[in-house]
Amino acid sequence: MFNIFKKKTKKEKLEKKFKKLMHEWHKLSSINRAASDKKYAEAQQIATYLNKMNHEIN
Repeated sequence: MFNIFKKKTKKEKLEKKFKKLMHEWHKLSSINRAASDKKYAEAQQIATYLNKMNHEIN
């Protein structure tokens, strides 16, 4: 019914953070290349970790 009190899993939190970093990366890509590359690297680390989590579950 209501998911107000439902705690987010670690995977859900990481997916949200990944999505946020990719959005920031895209925004910075035309303004500041160095900052853009840093955001992209952070997002890729999270993506790698998420990929490992998915393989461990399956």
